[in-house]
Amino acid sequence: MTDGALSVEVTGETVGEAKWIALRELERVAGSFDRASVRFQVVSEGERGLLGVGYEPARVVAHAPEEALEASVPSDDSDAAADARSLAQRVMDAVGVEGRADVREDDTAITVTFSGDAVALLIGRHGQMIDAVQYLMNAISHRTYGEERKEVVVDAAGYRERRRATLEALAVRTAHEVVDTGGRVDLEPMTAVERKVVHLRLKEFEGVETTSEGTEPNRYVVVLPA
Repeated sequence: MTDGALSVEVTGETVGEAKWIALRELERVAGSFDRASVRFQVVSEGERGLLGVGYEPARVVAHAPEEALEASVPSDDSDAAADARSLAQRVMDAVGVEGRADVREDDTAITVTFSGDAVALLIGRHGQMIDAVQYLMNAISHRTYGEERKEVVVDAAGYRERRRATLEALAVRTAHEVVDTGGRVDLEPMTAVERKVVHLRLKEFEGVETTSEGTEPNRYVVVLPA
């Protein structure tokens, strides 16, 4: 440790795993700290070897500046919010994105918001990456907390607001189709938060009603003639 800063050097099977281990080691030594301020130096990316011969682990040095160690980390997180925060950091490490994951919890949901220069990588093409991360977090939360769990919403660079606008437009188009044809329309599987967007948008739409069918995580909205 120099001038209040702290550095650790660790190994792992991959660079991503080594970064995760380094963060855990910093946490063990220093307690709470601002993970987004930690900087990594990749000493070696490691070698897989052939049939286990010649294997070399990845080696990483993690440096936490003094201000990172002094930063306040929320101590009033629920267990579920703390789990979401930890998993979000693991996702960033695995993808190789340096950034920050802010976690906000209310009565119905836990919202994880990624920020940083390369968060577009966490959104992916047509939102496939961020939806996969959200699905993963909800699956883990469901397995861990069962019926007591809260919905986990994952956002980055305002993607969810753009997604909300897309869902509302889809809802209106679908409602017009149902009114015109008199038949039901099943929408794609959505999270509970996204289904709620559709339900609310069509709540006052004359001539249609909505319901949800299926089981998680493949539950979907059905738009029906009223």
